[in-house]
Amino acid sequence: MSDRAANRRKRQADKRQGWTDGLTADRLGQFGIGVVLTLLVLAALGPVVSPYDPAEQDLSNRLESPSLSHPFGTDQLGRDVLTRLLHGARFSLGIAVAVTTVRLLVGTAVGLVAGYAGGWVDEALMRLVDTLLAFPGIVLALVIAGILGPSLVNVMLALAVVGWASYARLVRSSVLSLREREFVTTARLLGRSRMHIATRHLLPNVVAPVVVLATLDIGSVILGTAGLSFLGLGAQPPTPEWGTMLASGRNYLRQAWWLVNAPGLCIMVTVLGFNLLGDSLRDMLSPTQTAQMEEL
Repeated sequence: MSDRAANRRKRQADKRQGWTDGLTADRLGQFGIGVVLTLLVLAALGPVVSPYDPAEQDLSNRLESPSLSHPFGTDQLGRDVLTRLLHGARFSLGIAVAVTTVRLLVGTAVGLVAGYAGGWVDEALMRLVDTLLAFPGIVLALVIAGILGPSLVNVMLALAVVGWASYARLVRSSVLSLREREFVTTARLLGRSRMHIATRHLLPNVVAPVVVLATLDIGSVILGTAGLSFLGLGAQPPTPEWGTMLASGRNYLRQAWWLVNAPGLCIMVTVLGFNLLGDSLRDMLSPTQTAQMEEL
């Protein structure tokens, strides 16, 4: 028993070392982590230290170009653009994390049930997944948000509804390859319940690809939220959401370029950071996941 525990600890140490070495060698992954951490810090502390109110109007300073007092200038109502961007980071990141969490939980549960139960349960759930995947996600979200009405909550519901199917298909395919393996068969012969097998033996082995998909998915949720808000279906003025800021600044593109460029740059850098982080996690976790499967 002690030898098995020592071997387990050694494998865990080797795994952590492999992650560290892989991350050290991956410069793009380091950049993605740096971007994500910087955004989290700015979203948490930026609004606290900013001297301006994101909704306070100052018409005497409207459309002021970038300066020391207003690094990103002011908008058409004299509001500080940088302050609104920092508050908008809270909205964008918070919505992205919440929507991705709902997608992950629902999709993982559906995929786990479909893959392990099989039969008509698998057939019914996968036909539902195929139906959702047959429609372009942003178009279906646009329809749902249009029916529910313009608000951030409705945008979150729309994006959550159209995104869980990818997780379900990914988890199902992993479970189908796992459920006939020796460790699952042994657990079944020992009289373990289906719930025990699913949660203790199958679920831990699908965590790695699901985490990678969730990290990449955060960027697409941020884009979707900004797009729907830009069309008037998401956050409504004066909420400092990045998509809403883009929509309100497009009419002043010629005379105040910073009103569009600043939120657009925030969206681009944020999505790029999460995509690079997701690619790095995929490269690090895929060999680890393969090694775990071989050990089992």
